[in-house]
Amino acid sequence: MALIVVDVMPKAEILDPQGKAVSRALARLGHEAVGDVRVGKRFELRIDGDVTDALLEQVRTVADEVLANTVIEDVVGVHVVDEAEVGK
Repeated sequence: MALIVVDVMPKAEILDPQGKAVSRALARLGHEAVGDVRVGKRFELRIDGDVTDALLEQVRTVADEVLANTVIEDVVGVHVVDEAEVGK
């Protein structure tokens, strides 16, 4: 079994009110070194069998067509993760 992670972020030109709220909260808590914050989504897809280039291309298609709202979001990463690293 393999794990493929898909990361989706708001497009750079789209306002991110959730990120702004986190940024303001961090500043209030004394973490002034943190500047801008952007909040995105992470999808974890567990795959039975081997991960091939063809499968990764299918996952990229699914990410663009289903997981991301491509009007306001970009798929910024599709990568295979070692299951031992999950949760770290």
